[in-house]
Amino acid sequence: MSATQKPVASEDVLGQKYDRCLADLVVKAGVGFGAGVVASVILFRRRTWPIALSTGFGAGAAWADCDRSFNPARIPGTRIVRQTEAAPESK
Repeated sequence: MSATQKPVASEDVLGQKYDRCLADLVVKAGVGFGAGVVASVILFRRRTWPIALSTGFGAGAAWADCDRSFNPARIPGTRIVRQTEAAPESK
């Protein structure tokens, strides 16, 4: 019995990337929100701007990660090499 894998449909790959991006957004924005609340209560006398700022930082970090997920050419140091057709050997 061989273990062959079925090809994954491109719609499924795209859906998995969107799901990962949405989960990343919720986690990072939530962590930013929590850090903003703590900073607001402890350091800034209950102002609201630290909450908005840190939530925005978390959402921006999630956006950047999602952008790199959909376009790997934007990862610093990545080089895209195109495959050329193999030239026939001449004898």
